[in-house]
Amino acid sequence: MKIIADENIPYAREAFGLLGDVTTAPGRGMTAGLLRDADLLFIRSITKVNAALLDGTRVQFVGTATIGEDHVDKAYLAERRIGFSSAPGCNANSVGEYIAAALLVLAESRGFKLKDRKLGIIGHGNVGKRVEQKARALGMECVLNDPPLARQTGDAKYRPLDEIFDCQIITAHVPLTKAGEDATYHLLHEAFFNRVKTGTIIINTSRGSVADGQALRAALESGKVGACVLDVWECEPNIDLNLLANLALATPHIAGYSFDGKVNGTRQVYEAACRHLGMTPSWDPAPHLPQPDCPEVVVDGALPPRRALLNAVSAVYDIREDDRAMRAIIHKSPEQRAAYFDQLRKEYRQRREFHNTRAAVQPENAAIGQTLSGLGFVTA
Repeated sequence: MKIIADENIPYAREAFGLLGDVTTAPGRGMTAGLLRDADLLFIRSITKVNAALLDGTRVQFVGTATIGEDHVDKAYLAERRIGFSSAPGCNANSVGEYIAAALLVLAESRGFKLKDRKLGIIGHGNVGKRVEQKARALGMECVLNDPPLARQTGDAKYRPLDEIFDCQIITAHVPLTKAGEDATYHLLHEAFFNRVKTGTIIINTSRGSVADGQALRAALESGKVGACVLDVWECEPNIDLNLLANLALATPHIAGYSFDGKVNGTRQVYEAACRHLGMTPSWDPAPHLPQPDCPEVVVDGALPPRRALLNAVSAVYDIREDDRAMRAIIHKSPEQRAAYFDQLRKEYRQRREFHNTRAAVQPENAAIGQTLSGLGFVTA
């Protein structure tokens, strides 16, 4: 059995090699010619899967090691009776940690307390739930907006969009959809930004086109939006440098790029392929995982909590490093920028999640310890 896999999927050869012969290739380099004799295809979000890619091939299963599915023509796959699986929730915790890191940097650099801010969370799926968990650990009040879940559950915790506009920080965690009453394409658009409180902070780690980039840039330049953290971009890997210049934090679509999250994605699509083939999964990623770079962090319990928490989180994941690397794109020639954006993702470090790190608070500070535990650190 011939298998083609994105070269950025960790342990692709170890996992998928149990199913057949594996060839890896760049995600943007997938072609119908490359796939002509392939039986299984494993991708990430930059590969567009449609008739143009798969017509004339013998591919019988496609697995995307991502939570997003908007790059896959699922109707076409169903028509061709090609099996499909994504990896829902695989990197939800990674995105939650990214948001926590961003919030702590913003609070420190702009001099506010997170417990004094309300966080509006648009989209309360796997990722939104993790974001809520981290935000509440930081003492924030959360306002949840998810119209599909509101209809499905009738749960009063899901609030109308009007209440989101009362929040000082708004973060989006929705899939990219272009049709239906819950379409999210340009959900954050000019009229949306006109309704937020002046100075509101916007965060988008979902999909680039969930936000209208031109409208966002205008809202930032006018001061209507006070700050923005952007991990996803319209027209990736060709990004708007004028928008970049207006951002508080900018990163190259890596919010969900913790090594743990990516390995979760590998495991999920491997197991889905096994089910498709009628095989019993046998690959266990645990023995392959490397030791964390920061197995333990000592937190100064005498510091102000905001500073202590930022120091602890930054020891494991310093979002400012990704921001600095991203901003170096402005020094590249126009012909180099897209390749540099992809390079940042391809060569991304093995970022481990907080649960791999033990946090010792000295002198003891119960409140800081409790918050670190809520963020996912091992504290006992």
